[in-house]
Amino acid sequence: MLVGDGSITPGQLAEALTASREVGEPLGSVLLARGWITRRRLYLALAEVWGTEMTFVDPVEVDADLARLFPYPELAREMWVPLRTETGPEGEPQVVVASSGRPSAHVQQVVAERTGITRVQQLVTTDWDVQRALRTVWREEVVHEAVSGLAERRPEESASTVFTWPQVACAVVAVLAIAVGLVLDAPATVVVLLAVVNVVIGLAVGAKALISTVGTASETVEQVTAADVAALADADLPRYTILVPVYREAGIVGLLMQNLAGLDYPREKLEILLLLEEDDPETLQAALAAAPPDVVRILVVPHSMPKTKPRACNVGLAFARGDLVVIYDAEDRPDPDQLKKAVVAFAQGGDDLVCVQAALNYFNAEENLLTRMFTLEYSSWFDYTLPGLDALRLPTPLGGTSNHFRAGMLRELGGWDPFNVTEDADLGVRASARGGRVAVVNSTTYEEANMALGNWVRQRSRWIKGYMQTFLVHSRHPVRLVRAIGPRQALGFLLTIGGTPATFLLTPPLWAVFGLWLAFPHLFAPLPAWLQVVSLANLLLGNGLIVYLSLLAGFKRRSYRLVGYALLSPLYWLLHSVASYKAAWQLVTKPFYWEKTQHGLTSHSPASLTPDTPEDPMAPLHLDDLTALQAALEALDEHDLIAELAPAAVAVPALRPTEGALPPVPPPAERVVRRTGPLPPVAPTRVVEEPPPVPAPSPRRARHAAAPAPATGLLGWALDRP
Repeated sequence: MLVGDGSITPGQLAEALTASREVGEPLGSVLLARGWITRRRLYLALAEVWGTEMTFVDPVEVDADLARLFPYPELAREMWVPLRTETGPEGEPQVVVASSGRPSAHVQQVVAERTGITRVQQLVTTDWDVQRALRTVWREEVVHEAVSGLAERRPEESASTVFTWPQVACAVVAVLAIAVGLVLDAPATVVVLLAVVNVVIGLAVGAKALISTVGTASETVEQVTAADVAALADADLPRYTILVPVYREAGIVGLLMQNLAGLDYPREKLEILLLLEEDDPETLQAALAAAPPDVVRILVVPHSMPKTKPRACNVGLAFARGDLVVIYDAEDRPDPDQLKKAVVAFAQGGDDLVCVQAALNYFNAEENLLTRMFTLEYSSWFDYTLPGLDALRLPTPLGGTSNHFRAGMLRELGGWDPFNVTEDADLGVRASARGGRVAVVNSTTYEEANMALGNWVRQRSRWIKGYMQTFLVHSRHPVRLVRAIGPRQALGFLLTIGGTPATFLLTPPLWAVFGLWLAFPHLFAPLPAWLQVVSLANLLLGNGLIVYLSLLAGFKRRSYRLVGYALLSPLYWLLHSVASYKAAWQLVTKPFYWEKTQHGLTSHSPASLTPDTPEDPMAPLHLDDLTALQAALEALDEHDLIAELAPAAVAVPALRPTEGALPPVPPPAERVVRRTGPLPPVAPTRVVEEPPPVPAPSPRRARHAAAPAPATGLLGWALDRP
């Protein structure tokens, strides 16, 4: 059919059929991934093959009352929308739906369960039309689920409440006790306070030393070899969704597209969701000008508060159709084989493996002193601390990017907490509390190290504030926490998640006491000798440990030119104290405020990463307000701008079929969202012809998705060959 009307050539058809067999994906997916056909033309052909009508969905024509009967997360994953109720040819009511997949009995069953109407007319539309209708008609539901879903279902796990009354009462009692102690017996109170400070710092630093030592002594990183990757067969690979939240970073969108194009993964099984904010037309303009390939879908997140990265990721998760999900930041450059290594790690890691964390490092490590120290810190964290946490089976705070999840398990956990500004650390703790495990895979994502001091303080204060939020959330019920994860894990949580900001906050007072002790030793004569020794040991041994771990990290990464800078680690960690005091202040005054980190400041980006200017770039869009933004989005959805105007400007890497098979990843359970309500009245709008019979659903080939098998859209329909 497509060859007959000139849409594709016989050579392209033959090549696409071969690739379809190799990757185990339908012919349409291959044609779209290679840019040989537009989405509109493909779906017109599919409608003819399936014996139904093609429609283009206008959101204003969707019956809002009917729409409320269907939960949007389920529709987003199955890629269909109910349009209206009408009178059939024999006077009976029927529901008209539009789907991007083959007409199926599953859709008819769902409609009958939710409306009581058994007659369903199923039309075909593009997956982009479905998404536009969902984010427009179900706008309030999209926002509500992304912002309030976790807080409503599991309020005890949400940071939407900053302090509970018992926590406030404990803080008040502690302050009153100190004040009364200073009045009644100031010297004894000072001794007690200094002892408490030393105990807290000593335990936190000692825990870090133990964890890092275990990390250096054991190979707990999932060692996926090149042979393991080469043994993968493309047909056995799961579908992968990449979430890329971007906000006010128009300058690096082109670089992002080029970095993601370097991933070694079948394009037919790859879905990239570029999550843009509704009030950021500049980045949308840059994304369109970058002419991304068809595997990239631009998803505009409705404006709401709090405006945080986890809120955007929750929206992306609802629309994600992959069996595995990963998050990348806009400036990230992951290793080309990282997705395949994560697939192997999941297959080898067991049923309790929720997340695979790739290591992070920086491509501009030697730009200035701050980037050198940042690189040493991250190398130590990902090479020693995280492997140590995994080896000891302690709660593992995730990094902010390159987290690979089983999509079903991530949904069961409730997604990300939009009120927690270090959502990654919180999610790692929640996974541990529910019996899940986080592993580190031997793959690296390179990103831009902060080179500006103010930018660094903003970023680090947000991270530390998030650690404080995470500690407050999961310490609300200490007894319940111990019962859920065990005493050893609870102690590890206390010393890592709680001990980290506590150490940063208490280190400056300890340095101040040390300085006064050197300048005025007679003032400290009343202090017990053991307390002076412990304080000095804490200061010297703690800073010595920081220097030692930084040295090890430099040697392990073979960054020999950075090794000498490890001696400056104590000064670098004092910067953390500055950021921690800012974090503590914001925890009280602006707990949900997201300190935006500016990227694209470096001049050390490798030449190979510089995006090329397409020969025929798209004309820039002038988006001055939200009305113009909405018009641009409608143009993007309805006219398939990217695929129709710039397919030739996008170089899609050739498929590299390999041999062997991956052991199947155990299927995670999927949370089902159910909603009920009254049926809207039937409107006799028009009389239609008898719809074609609904074919029996074809067997489902997805290896990771949970039953029952819905109509999953383009990537799920059985291969129709001429």
